[in-house]
Amino acid sequence: MAPLLQSSQPWVEKYRPKQVKDVAYQDEVVRVLTNTLETASCPHMLFYGPPGTGKTTTALAISHQLFGPELYKSRVLELNASDDRGINVVRTKIKDFAAVAVSSGQRQGGYPCPPFKIIILDEADSMTEDAQNALRRTMETHSKVTRFFFICNYISRIIEPLASRCAKFRFKPLSEEVMSKRILHISNEEGLSLDGEALSTLSSISQGDLRRAITYLQSAARLFGSSISSKDLISVSGIIPREVVDALFTACKSGNFDIANKEVNNVLAEGYPVAQMLSQIFEVVVEDNDLQDEQKAKICKKLAEADKCLVDGADEYLQLLDVVSQMMQALSSMQS
Repeated sequence: MAPLLQSSQPWVEKYRPKQVKDVAYQDEVVRVLTNTLETASCPHMLFYGPPGTGKTTTALAISHQLFGPELYKSRVLELNASDDRGINVVRTKIKDFAAVAVSSGQRQGGYPCPPFKIIILDEADSMTEDAQNALRRTMETHSKVTRFFFICNYISRIIEPLASRCAKFRFKPLSEEVMSKRILHISNEEGLSLDGEALSTLSSISQGDLRRAITYLQSAARLFGSSISSKDLISVSGIIPREVVDALFTACKSGNFDIANKEVNNVLAEGYPVAQMLSQIFEVVVEDNDLQDEQKAKICKKLAEADKCLVDGADEYLQLLDVVSQMMQALSSMQS
């Protein structure tokens, strides 16, 4: 067994790809950016897609590979959602950085060092519309010496004038096969042993988000040592065990309100989040072949209403009880 406390560094950072070619599954993006590395010519780019699929990693990797460690600090400006990126920052900091000319590119230490700078705006969809509008002119005016990389989860929140100035790349949620391969590599490096069931569980609970999968793996390794089971992963992820969800669903099918109320109390007594329970009940309902479409529609409508109420701060017990009673009503129409 490898010692698990060698490093306090999060594995997400430790195993973050340093080169574009190491980014998993995003073949089109990798192909275009590899070409960029060879020709050192690059458009403005917009990376969008779900969290944990490699957007920020790719932007940082291409920047490091273009400029190398020496020039990186002077040629790349990285701004995240945690930094102030309001209209004043766009007019001052970004504009000043974009306006400064750079020396024409000579390769240094094996890096292409093209004659432009890069501004990476991570989580660009959280920028205000005014700030995005202020960027339009800057992008055009300084396009000779500056390239913009926008990174976001929702492309619909990027104003059309900015989106149309960029080459767009969609990052897909990672497939189970790709995630399993990466997780196995990290497990081998860290001296962990995972069985096939644990691997598929990790893929399903992280829903294509590799960062989340690696974080769950590290948490489980810290808690349970080098041999990790499917149950261990579920316990660190905050996912409600399937048997608890099934018990609640079975109680609804029984048609007995007292039994259902008891299950609702059990869920809350165990401290499970009701929002998570609603999303897992949704999956059970959709996959249930015994239910008619009309029943599924009624239940899903109620789940959506309860989810909205929870977001607005409603009482968890009452919302779950409301969902359960509506489900009982919908399910009883099936039995009658």
